[in-house]
Amino acid sequence: MTRPYHSAALLALLLLLSRPCTAWESWGGDAGGSRFSPLREITPDNVGNLVRAFEFHTGDLAARPPEVMRRTKFQATPLFVEDSLIFCSPFNEVIALDPGTGAQKWRYDPKIAVNQRPANRYVCRGVTYWIDDEAPANAACRSRIFMGTNDVHLIALDAKTGIPCAGFGHGGEVRPDIGMKLDWPGEFQITSPPAIGRGVVVVGSAIGDNRRVDAPSGVVRAFDARTGQPRWTFEPLKRDGIEAGHANVWAPMSVDAARGLVFLPTSSPSPDFWGGKRPGNNEHANSVVALRIETGELVWAFQTVHHDVWDYDLPAQPTLTRIDTGEGQRDVVIQPTKQGFVFVLDRETGKPVWPVEERAVPQGGAESEMLSPTQPFPTHVPALTSQKISTEDALSLLPGLGRSSCERQFAAARNEGLFTPPSTQGTLEFPFTGGGVSWGSAAFDPANQILYANTSRAVHLIKLIPRAEAAGFDPPPGHDFGQQKGAPFAMLRGVMTSPLGMICVKPPWGEMVAVDLRNGRILWRSTVGTTEDLAPLGLPLPWGTPLVNGLAVTAGGLVFTGAMDAYLRAFDARSGRELWQGRLPVPGVANPMTYLWKGEQYVAIGAGGHSDGPTSIGDSVVAFRLARPGEGPSLWSRTIDRPGGRFFAASSAIVIAIVALAIASLRWRRRRRVTQS
Repeated sequence: MTRPYHSAALLALLLLLSRPCTAWESWGGDAGGSRFSPLREITPDNVGNLVRAFEFHTGDLAARPPEVMRRTKFQATPLFVEDSLIFCSPFNEVIALDPGTGAQKWRYDPKIAVNQRPANRYVCRGVTYWIDDEAPANAACRSRIFMGTNDVHLIALDAKTGIPCAGFGHGGEVRPDIGMKLDWPGEFQITSPPAIGRGVVVVGSAIGDNRRVDAPSGVVRAFDARTGQPRWTFEPLKRDGIEAGHANVWAPMSVDAARGLVFLPTSSPSPDFWGGKRPGNNEHANSVVALRIETGELVWAFQTVHHDVWDYDLPAQPTLTRIDTGEGQRDVVIQPTKQGFVFVLDRETGKPVWPVEERAVPQGGAESEMLSPTQPFPTHVPALTSQKISTEDALSLLPGLGRSSCERQFAAARNEGLFTPPSTQGTLEFPFTGGGVSWGSAAFDPANQILYANTSRAVHLIKLIPRAEAAGFDPPPGHDFGQQKGAPFAMLRGVMTSPLGMICVKPPWGEMVAVDLRNGRILWRSTVGTTEDLAPLGLPLPWGTPLVNGLAVTAGGLVFTGAMDAYLRAFDARSGRELWQGRLPVPGVANPMTYLWKGEQYVAIGAGGHSDGPTSIGDSVVAFRLARPGEGPSLWSRTIDRPGGRFFAASSAIVIAIVALAIASLRWRRRRRVTQS
């Protein structure tokens, strides 16, 4: 399939030429989260010559107790700034590496507590870089690294040395006022990189879900980037006549510095799966919200889910770009969702660029529920993943031998399609609360007007537990149980799996999707990942893995991504064909990035696994580059370090051993017969 070229291509390329071609200065590549790099040294023709440049270990695996490491998610994307790769560990250690060798240049450890059991695990998705253009050229902290922490601090460091900025807050940090007593210390965290523009740094929060109706509010807080003094606060959720908390911004935000706007992807109100005490649509929860970054003034808001009782919050960073609509160029905000929708909004007004319809959705909620009769559906850009599930889609490894366990589970649950309300019977939620598209967000190629996104295919069973039965309830292993205190129901949630632990949906379980935005057309889908690092004996079934992480696209015609098996992969951006895999020590459930160093293009990814998934846990950052003269991919990397290589090698070894034993046994028997005769 050929890639479409549009009238926007020349303008986009000219814009790219005006930008530094070596930088990955923001978590999303740029402040607008495009995850696009103009680098083109690595191409579909030479990507097979990539070799490992270095592997760096943070030291957490050796230094931290195993029970603490089992509560980590390594989701950080390094920045390439100040001639360094700079990233954060799940424990908020900020580390700077030499971009060519991976040697540590400096490290800052805030020494966060490791006994708090944070609601969203120990996680730090990244740090934020900022240059104070009012400071003298050689002044300390002229260039800064900002980071929010799991124990709710905002820290500013000198980007060259890692030394805290003395003039920021108290000794380089400020502690936002949560405004209420927490149920436990880990109920409230900061997990995503701050947003910054016009001298103002903005932080969101990650808050424990489904604990209580009167949960902490999702107030967004802004501080002076030089002094740490508070600038403004904004509470997304309108509280008139409702009892709820949250609507927080846990995902990364985006900034349009020229317009002075910051864009917030807000989450659902509390609790997630029952909203009887929060009547109405619950604006501005589940919304893209545009604020004046200097004042916090609301400019516009667009809601993607009304009165959410499905945990369909916005996990993805809004992507800011310019598109060719077919009727001229427009600056837009692209917002992917957990349902697999793609909303494209005008950046100035928040109005949909193409029509969005309000369509009737299933009704009949739980006791005292107040569902919205309709939900918004984009009409131009097709959904990135399927949104209906039936017993015909249930996994059945032995068809024809009666109903499988997955088919029986599907048949027993309430299932009326997208937005079926939670129930005491048990409701199928598909896509599940991990997406669709999750926190990894989308990538956009501005020259060819193509959006790329990773998607997952899995089903949650959501069951409401009447309050009288909730006390002392013992949830099954692998399930999330939320008390939802103050509501008439507690909540039980679990990914539906077979007795063998396999996802109850026919594969693929994870796909990369490419979309032509102008024509509203899916260009291709490609399965990403195998079961090698998930299945018994390393069986490498090409069924894909859930993909909560994101990707990076380059002008060289490649899309890079990790998955829940231990490989970094490269796909042809034109066709979706998988071209290369680079073995990682553990799965890289993080967003990759790319940079140019001394004339060579590198691709790097955090490889630390994911404790919410069935992966091994590690503490690495791994980088690859093209082989230099005299180098080349080894035979091991071309054979064993490929999906299925270890299974094939192990299977071959077992077969050889069995054959050798059989031969030895035959020879022994022959010698014995000769001796006896």
